[in-house]
Amino acid sequence: MAKLTVAALQQMKRDGKKIAAMVAYEYNMAKILDKAGADLISVGDSVGMRFLGQVTHYETTMEQMIQCCYAVTQAVEHAVVNCDLPFGPIQEGPDSAVRAAIRLVKEGRAEMVKVDGAAENPEAVRAIARAGIPVWAQFGFTPQTTQQFGGFESITDDIRAKMKDTLVSQAKMLEEAGASMFDCTNVGNEIVGAIAKAVSIPVLGGFNTGPAADGRVTVSYGYVGYDGNRIDAEPRRGGINVAKTISDAVSGYFASVRDGTAAP
Repeated sequence: MAKLTVAALQQMKRDGKKIAAMVAYEYNMAKILDKAGADLISVGDSVGMRFLGQVTHYETTMEQMIQCCYAVTQAVEHAVVNCDLPFGPIQEGPDSAVRAAIRLVKEGRAEMVKVDGAAENPEAVRAIARAGIPVWAQFGFTPQTTQQFGGFESITDDIRAKMKDTLVSQAKMLEEAGASMFDCTNVGNEIVGAIAKAVSIPVLGGFNTGPAADGRVTVSYGYVGYDGNRIDAEPRRGGINVAKTISDAVSGYFASVRDGTAAP
């Protein structure tokens, strides 16, 4: 398969083709996703909580993001690779955001960078795009931007409905600022569809969106059940429980070591 570009993803929207995206943090998962046909692989700042044992999204550092992004880009031959800007550079101002974005591109080899809370930081989007770096602008109701409502799980349908016109206006504003794509989170299918119709760039739906988006993105590790805290959990719809498979396999190995039957 030929290497995709951000421009190719934008053309997919114009052609009515859905964009399939997943989050990965390291070489092996990225290689698997790429060979499976991912259009976009995103190195998420959720790596801190999912892989590094951190308590909040705010703890992830630039150095961690760069290292993970480099590992992913080493594996990928087809998909576009995005890397999230962690909490900090964006909040420090446009100049700091540009410096951080340049590091993700130069040291991590990212092809696009994600700005979370983009609607509250349009100047960061504008500055990064002006520097020649494609921006995946994330907005909606994200874990980092929902504290005013009481947290990510507190967003109700009533809150979404009241915010619909605002969210559409924010999307138009961010497209004008230079965003190349959108990651719209937790807004529901109706609103993500309205946003997708209002702008000319791709709108991908994250958690709690739907098929009206121009594509979908999910965390690969959650989808396949690679989670040490959910070994006995039911698989997600369409997914599997890799944690249970691994647990059963290594338990059998440990037993064979203890009873002397392990293969040499």
